[in-house]
Amino acid sequence: MDNPNTDQPKKTDAEIDRLLHRRKAVSGTEFAGVGMQFAATIVVAALAGVWLDKRLGTSPWFVIGMVFGGAAAGFWSMYRRMVGTGKRGP
Repeated sequence: MDNPNTDQPKKTDAEIDRLLHRRKAVSGTEFAGVGMQFAATIVVAALAGVWLDKRLGTSPWFVIGMVFGGAAAGFWSMYRRMVGTGKRGP
C-alpha cells in the first residue's frame, strides 16, 4: 500500500535534536517572569488610576479604565515576549 508521506525526505537525527532543543528553550522561570510582569503592569495601572481619581475627584472611573488598560498592556507585553521567545535560534 502506498504511503502519501513517503516522498518527503527523512529528518536526520541532528535536525530532530535541533528541533527538540528549540522546543525546550522556554524555561519555567521565563513563564514566571512573564506572569509577574503582567501582574505588576495591572497593579501599577490601578495605582495610577487611584491617584488620578483622588486628584481629579472622578472616583472610580480612572481606576476602572486604568485596570482594563493595564490588563491590555500586560497581555500585549506577554504576547510580544512569548512570540519573541519562539523565534530564538539554538
